Amino acid sequence: MSVSVLSPSRLLGGVSGILQVASLLILLLLLIKAAQLYLHRQWLLKALQQFPCSPSHWLFGHKQEFQQDQELQRIRKWVEMFPSACPLWLWGGKARVQLHDPDYMKVILGRSDPKSQDPYRFLAPWIGYGLLLLNGQTWFQHRRMLTPAFHYDILKAYVKGSCPLPPQDKWEKLLGQDSPLEVFQHVSLMTLDTIMKCAFSHQGSIQVDRDSQSYIQAISDLNNLTFSRARNAFHQNDTIYSLTSTGRWTHRACQLAHQHTDQVIQLRKAQLQKEGELEKVKRKKHLDFLDILLLAKMENGSILSDKDLRAEVDTFMFEGHDTTASGISWILYALAIHPKHQERCREEIHGLLGDGASITWNHLDQMPYTTMCIKEALRLYPPVPGISRELSTPVTFPDGRSLPKGITVMLSIYGLHHNPKVWPNPEVFDPSRFAPGSAQHSHAFLPFSGGSRNCIGKQFAMNELKVATALTLLRFELLPDPTRIPIPMARLVLKSKNGIHLRLRRLPNPCEDKDQL
Repeated sequence: MSVSVLSPSRLLGGVSGILQVASLLILLLLLIKAAQLYLHRQWLLKALQQFPCSPSHWLFGHKQEFQQDQELQRIRKWVEMFPSACPLWLWGGKARVQLHDPDYMKVILGRSDPKSQDPYRFLAPWIGYGLLLLNGQTWFQHRRMLTPAFHYDILKAYVKGSCPLPPQDKWEKLLGQDSPLEVFQHVSLMTLDTIMKCAFSHQGSIQVDRDSQSYIQAISDLNNLTFSRARNAFHQNDTIYSLTSTGRWTHRACQLAHQHTDQVIQLRKAQLQKEGELEKVKRKKHLDFLDILLLAKMENGSILSDKDLRAEVDTFMFEGHDTTASGISWILYALAIHPKHQERCREEIHGLLGDGASITWNHLDQMPYTTMCIKEALRLYPPVPGISRELSTPVTFPDGRSLPKGITVMLSIYGLHHNPKVWPNPEVFDPSRFAPGSAQHSHAFLPFSGGSRNCIGKQFAMNELKVATALTLLRFELLPDPTRIPIPMARLVLKSKNGIHLRLRRLPNPCEDKDQL
């Protein structure tokens, strides 16, 4: 009797054969991938042989040295051991070269290398491809289009219109609780309020708006999630990451951030559709950030798509408030733990503004000691700890060492600012480093990066830092909380692992500036 072609034995035999073939294919692919990783690691070892580093594990790299948010402490140790540069192995087949030397920084920032794919591509679902992530000609076009938004005439108006302090009654209520205040959250709402008014034509205060507080929390979450993803070998693939709990968390945070920026865009679009409003805006000599984007979109949609517009708004909404909030918070902390410098700044500001005087554009260049203290705080606590580039061509540094095309270099701004060969006694708060006439390397101090891709809003940011510091010192004495000393933590933006807690003591007979409240 013949066996049926559909008998169970033949079916099992067929399935078994398919499984064997599939297993062989998977094994072959794994072997090919392992060979690729091995060859890539050998290439990296050869490419980086001129740059010594601390011992690393062949598979886990230097991961064990960067556990529990100890990265900044490790960077300071590495800077002492390798003052110019050293490789950092993230895992077996992935490494980058960290730069800590101003001459090295100058070489890289003077080139036109693109932003490295990792970790910047992880930011794309959040902020899209705006100025931060764009490269090449498209970046140049967007940069040229948006530069007028930071014209000096506009910045002068910002100084009068920006409000770098929360409403007075909110501060009084918080101070009445007689407990340390975690300042970063409140300063973040303040800087978001400022950027909304100055760059996005927003009317009214958002500091008590729950949606704005949700946006601040979403940005905080995305800072942590993106940073963690870049250091997790298993989260590099987008599909795999989207299936994880942190991937879903990232997606929800992105949605919250996008809801906020979409609301800002739609609100301004509706305002421009009112009778006469568009013509009024077009007659302005200088437009703000969002109006430049919207008019460019109206005039030529092929230059700026809806996706491009939202990306630029997402980018500047994040960079325009979070980095500034970090800078202000750390400046206030630095002055709190150095009361003599704080008092000298206060005396300078009080002598400049007097009782009840409004702060103006001209005042900003007349507070040299306060500016020195601000810069020294930015040196110790740079808002952006590092930036990275992928070498598009080989590079040779001043000391003769070289790197080939394709290597990722991390410009460690934190490492540069804490380099004892660049800044003697780097952990000491010493504003005299920035005294008028003091000599320093052109690339020794880079709180706003440098070169053609420096921060487009650096003048705006510096003005906001000065105004916020000046008005805070006029109203309050800053005191540290000895039970909660901030622990600097590397993220996209420099944060504190345990928050930045300060005591604010209301000063008697303060200079009241009602125009600023």
